[in-house]
Amino acid sequence: MLNIPLQDSTFRDIRDYIYDKSGIYITDTKKYLIENRLMRILSEKNLNSFEEYFNLVKFSTNGNELSRLFDAVTTNETYFFREIEQLKTVADELIPKLISLKKGSKPLKIWSAACSTGEEPYTLSIMLLDKGYNEKNYEIFASDLSEGVLSSAKRAIYNSYSVRNVPPFCLNRYFSGVGESYALNEVVKKTVKFTKINLIDNKSIRLLGGMDVIFCRNVLIYFDVK
Repeated sequence: MLNIPLQDSTFRDIRDYIYDKSGIYITDTKKYLIENRLMRILSEKNLNSFEEYFNLVKFSTNGNELSRLFDAVTTNETYFFREIEQLKTVADELIPKLISLKKGSKPLKIWSAACSTGEEPYTLSIMLLDKGYNEKNYEIFASDLSEGVLSSAKRAIYNSYSVRNVPPFCLNRYFSGVGESYALNEVVKKTVKFTKINLIDNKSIRLLGGMDVIFCRNVLIYFDVK
């Protein structure tokens, strides 16, 4: 591993750049964490300084370096049936009421903001399918600003950690074994629409107007209060 110091001034420049581009707020106490995570990229690309890396990110024309920077500074901690009490409240109480209010005129629209690798929106779909709802009753939209995690979400192949809380009957019904991994079946996959969205981009946000339910609890930790 390289031993290249991240100067305080460069850390602030990178932090402010991330904030400007994504709204993600990084405190001074996270400098060591950011240094460790970005060091891997420097080593991979044979870069000699964090300043050189920062210039690479700023002047990259395809957006891939910026997307990877976002991946490095955020923690994509997610798994199926996470925050189960919250999910039960939504599935058992809120959604039946909202669907009843719509009286079949339009499908319920649910948005999982900052969906990471897809476990949250897919969990919602599994719970609704188990209650007898189908794709005519609801639409699930899922977004993230990282191309990498969205690609993983669309593949929908998960390790044992991701599915450890999935009830056995759901695991048997909605997943199939692929080596040591678990592949989500097409019945669930087709109910979720994934798209890349930066949550501070008002133009992108307007594309997902008219939502009935928005899941954003696990992304709010990255934003400060203005």
